[in-house]
Amino acid sequence: MFTFLVVLTVFVFILLLIVSAQRPVASSVSLFELERRAKHSAAARGVLRREQALPDIRTLIHIKSSILLVVTVVLLIVNFGWALGISFSILVACVYLPLAAWKPFLRLGAMLYNWGEPYYLKLVQKIAPFFAFLRDTHLSNEQRIDSREELQNIIERSGEALTTDERNLIVHALDFGSTLVSSVMTPRENIDHVQKGEFLGPLVLDELHALGHSRLPVVDKDLDHIVGILHMRDMLSLDIKRSSTAEKAMEPKVYYVRQSDTLEYALGVFLKVRHHLLIVVDDESNTTGLLTIEDVIEALIGRKIIVEKDWS
Repeated sequence: MFTFLVVLTVFVFILLLIVSAQRPVASSVSLFELERRAKHSAAARGVLRREQALPDIRTLIHIKSSILLVVTVVLLIVNFGWALGISFSILVACVYLPLAAWKPFLRLGAMLYNWGEPYYLKLVQKIAPFFAFLRDTHLSNEQRIDSREELQNIIERSGEALTTDERNLIVHALDFGSTLVSSVMTPRENIDHVQKGEFLGPLVLDELHALGHSRLPVVDKDLDHIVGILHMRDMLSLDIKRSSTAEKAMEPKVYYVRQSDTLEYALGVFLKVRHHLLIVVDDESNTTGLLTIEDVIEALIGRKIIVEKDWS
């Protein structure tokens, strides 16, 4: 009788390992995407039903493992008495999960699970109210996103669901509201400009056109005293036979934004004043750079716009 109980104990323990090694593999597609596909495909509806049942199947497997563990403990106590039986039971409780993760048991568990999955699904459907009760007593395991950085990481790992341009657009749009003007502006030392008293003769016009900009700031002595904006398109109709200075040809309206402002704020300024260039200043109203509407849009969409030569 003792030999039979020992063999039975070993058999139940091995069965415990095999059941514990059964680990249903979830679909690589998100539940949201499966729900979307299920609206148009019968095959996708089947995959969706399986995916929705997986938590209940895992619970069922866990219940089976728990029952087998209890039976193993009882058999050990019956076979070896309370002292040795409890000692062996503690040992079994400590080692059965690591042993179940051993490759031979994992392969055997996967093979048996694949064979038995249809039966698991049918059983789960029959006792669905029981699992609904269990789910109501636990916290929801729905996927949630707790930070902007986590959302950006998900977008960057989206694979073929999004193109590279789409990923860049979304990621940069998320950062747009907190990106400062100082991070994208053309710095002071790279600003091309023209003095207000400069005569716009043929040579000067050629030099200005060679810079490749559509707009140039007009200064009085230095960049801390910008008095207007010279639009290169207006130079095309300028009568070069008449002497004309930059001050006479410029547009006198100049608009400013602080280097500590966000690009979102700067975009609002661009839309309000209907100008394509803003002078960037610090807290003491010293010129620190230039910001164009192209700079803002490039920061928003995450790629260069080839319209005119950059200020840099």
